[in-house]
Amino acid sequence: MKIFPDDSIFEIVARIADRENVKAYVIGGFVRDHIMRRINPERDIDIVVLGDGPAMARAVAREISRDIKVTVFKTFGTAMFRYRNSDIEFVGARKESYSSDSRKPSVTPGTLEDDQNRRDFTINALAISLNRDNPGEVLDPFGGIEDIRNGIIRTPLDPDTTFSDDPLRMMRAVRFAAQLGFRIDAETLASISRNAERIKIVSAERITTELNKIMATAKPSAGFLLLGQTGLLELILPEIARLKGVEDKEGKGHKDNFHHTLKVLDNLAAKSDDLWLRWTALLHDVAKPATKKFVPGTGWTFHGHEYIGAKMVPEIFKRLKLPLNERMKYVQKLVGLHLRPISLVQEEVTDSAVRRLLFEAGEDIDDLMVLCEADITSGNRMKVLKHRENFALVRRKLKEIEEKDAVRTFQPPVHGEEIIATFNLPPGPLIGVIKTAIKEAILDGIIPNDHEAAREFMIRKGEELGLKAGE
Repeated sequence: MKIFPDDSIFEIVARIADRENVKAYVIGGFVRDHIMRRINPERDIDIVVLGDGPAMARAVAREISRDIKVTVFKTFGTAMFRYRNSDIEFVGARKESYSSDSRKPSVTPGTLEDDQNRRDFTINALAISLNRDNPGEVLDPFGGIEDIRNGIIRTPLDPDTTFSDDPLRMMRAVRFAAQLGFRIDAETLASISRNAERIKIVSAERITTELNKIMATAKPSAGFLLLGQTGLLELILPEIARLKGVEDKEGKGHKDNFHHTLKVLDNLAAKSDDLWLRWTALLHDVAKPATKKFVPGTGWTFHGHEYIGAKMVPEIFKRLKLPLNERMKYVQKLVGLHLRPISLVQEEVTDSAVRRLLFEAGEDIDDLMVLCEADITSGNRMKVLKHRENFALVRRKLKEIEEKDAVRTFQPPVHGEEIIATFNLPPGPLIGVIKTAIKEAILDGIIPNDHEAAREFMIRKGEELGLKAGE
């Protein structure tokens, strides 16, 4: 089989490789995607040379433009530069050996065969010759093309050795299966289960990178089911693993919250590519195991799981080395609010309740509604339709109140400085008491959200507190 990628970078590499009498190959994910006709706008292109990888990188970069900056990684004998929409990395063919307590290999020069042997999966061990004596020849020693045709993830060598050497490959197997819609070969899958504990030597940052890639797939549940099946989930996200299972008591059961969570995640993924909203879907019921209680005559309850779940988010984010900034606060907020829209429907959709929801959710109200609608996972069609009608009512009410009261981006119509000047007060707790009273009055619909009404209310409230407005 012969294929020569239609890209000028390969023409340049081929020309320089022939000039320098060096064998050069494009290898790995680019070849896999090229064979699959899979379009990836942000491409990583790996070039293996039988010789000095950084020297080849510099020569190719000079050929393209003197302005291209080449970054050399001396420890690994690699070099890379950015060209168009691609990160192009050059490496000399190498052999790797590992110690039991680290996934960082000892590297020595090797042959193309050695380099293909060290690859994680057969579909990533494919290489294409770039030299003009044999342009476009596909070197496929492990049957990677056949595995692509059959949709299989399989290791080139013994999977126990592959995963023990570099345990991150277990996460990558799951990620590729989820990304590509492939299945993991039975022996490879069994090996992941056997070696799952080895994931403990991998840094949280590396694990989370793979988790985020699984989260970003069209159907993230496929990846999380595999993580659960292999035992990796219990080690990486034990809080989600604990959602598994159904308990029955006095003839009353509850839904499997793990499978419910994955349905919510898939539902949301169909509506939004936002990574952090997807994380919210994954964590929205994370506190159900901690709040589960059986009430005789009623059944199972999970009271307060949204509030406890919101409190759990920072610790989970910290452990996984996820950002602890506004993104974490966003996830935390939506987890804490995810039951509020449905509670509006179950009670009475009052203006006051809607104002308070708008105030608390702020600019994230639309994302909250997307999450809540994704949370409808009933198999009862009539029940689903009823829920959707209810949420449509809430959306209409939200729009109506927002247009009238502008609560989404609420700013106090009366500021602390005005309260201080009006009552000739020093800074202190009374200022906060009056500001809170004004906010509550607006949210309860007692006064409109404007300065004149708020000022009149402020003066009345001040008088109740024994204060006198100055002239």
